[in-house]
Amino acid sequence: MDDQQIREALQTATDTQDVVLGEDVLGSVGEVFRRNFEDRSAIVIADGITWDVAGEQVQRSLDDAGCERVEPYVYPGEPVLYAKYENVEKLVEALREHDAVPIAVGSGTLNDLVKRAAHEVERPYLVVGTAASMDGYTSFGASIAKEGHKQTLECPAPRAAVLDLQVATQAPDRLTASGFGDLIGKIPAGGDWILADALGVEPIDDEVWERVQGPLRDAIANPADLQAGDRGAMEALVEGLVMSGLAMQAHQSSRPASGAEHQFSHLWEMEGLGVDHDPPLSHGFKVGLGTISIAALYERVLARDLSAIDVQALVDAWPSREEMERSVRAAHDKLEDMAVEQTLGKYVTADELAERLERLRERWPELQQWLREQLLAPEELERRLQAAGCPTRPSEIGLELEDFKATYTRSQMIRTRYTILDVAKETGILSECVEELFAPGGYWADESRH
Repeated sequence: MDDQQIREALQTATDTQDVVLGEDVLGSVGEVFRRNFEDRSAIVIADGITWDVAGEQVQRSLDDAGCERVEPYVYPGEPVLYAKYENVEKLVEALREHDAVPIAVGSGTLNDLVKRAAHEVERPYLVVGTAASMDGYTSFGASIAKEGHKQTLECPAPRAAVLDLQVATQAPDRLTASGFGDLIGKIPAGGDWILADALGVEPIDDEVWERVQGPLRDAIANPADLQAGDRGAMEALVEGLVMSGLAMQAHQSSRPASGAEHQFSHLWEMEGLGVDHDPPLSHGFKVGLGTISIAALYERVLARDLSAIDVQALVDAWPSREEMERSVRAAHDKLEDMAVEQTLGKYVTADELAERLERLRERWPELQQWLREQLLAPEELERRLQAAGCPTRPSEIGLELEDFKATYTRSQMIRTRYTILDVAKETGILSECVEELFAPGGYWADESRH
């Protein structure tokens, strides 16, 4: 574990001040709480499963450190806890009965519920992670189902985080696989940031880039070792996920860790894909499939000579704002208003498009080289995700092939973030690239092959 890198990352984080990673560190929670909250009282929040895994040990650590605490709040272990706003409201009601600082003991769902509830009662919180399942432990925002679909609700990251490698290693394999899927998505996300930087949309912050991309290759190198319970592989995964969250804090944006692959996941989540799975389909599983999907699209785009595009013809064919809005509404149903807002939020005029496309033409040869150095082939991503225990086929997450195919065009519309999807759309090749992926000989032509 590179403690120096974590200390440096904490210096630029906006919310998190303390991170403790390592073996047998559950006993340090009381000390960490004292260090960050002094004499305030604490409340441990868990579910029936995570209470048995770590909750009782956290309580003992608080008692050993002399921390005052109120009775714990424990969600039922069955059915599987879901991150819906009703569960936030229940917790908020309980928290209003006292002024104790929440300590979340759990993984993605539990952390998101506590993160949002703590924000609503205007308190900081501490998280004790029980699985290496996502990068949200040290990131802001909570993914909560509200008003019929998943949304990222505003709330700060935790004041402090404790992750015990022994606990993480003993977590269910599907949770570790989910964390691997979330982390490997930073590969194409980095490609998208390279594009946004080169085309004058969003500059790369070199220090933040290194926070994510620096430990990334090591962290995703040995997925089979994760399934075998290797402690070194788990340490690398945990560090990569924690650094990713801290990078997002420093940048005050999810750009360092999220690109088009997350847009695939976000679309599916907002439309409720996987909610009926038992357990519910994880964020990381959807990101993993999105990662393969976007890598396959990158291959089709990189095979083209975009230095030869006809800028004037593309500008002449560029839709007006009104035409763009109509196309978005035609592609979406219950998400149409949100999709229109996001799409028009990144709309450029014909003159702005011409300037961007000219820059793309000029820089394409060097961009091709940078992107090929950054990216991994979809086959290699698929191999690693399978080794980690992640789904790699649309059918494995309950998607019909036609709906999966439509994700390539529909996901471009749901975020203002500039990605390879936007480059393909602006150069007029998105539809033909997607057709190639599903045509005979294309990457998704024979889904049973994957």
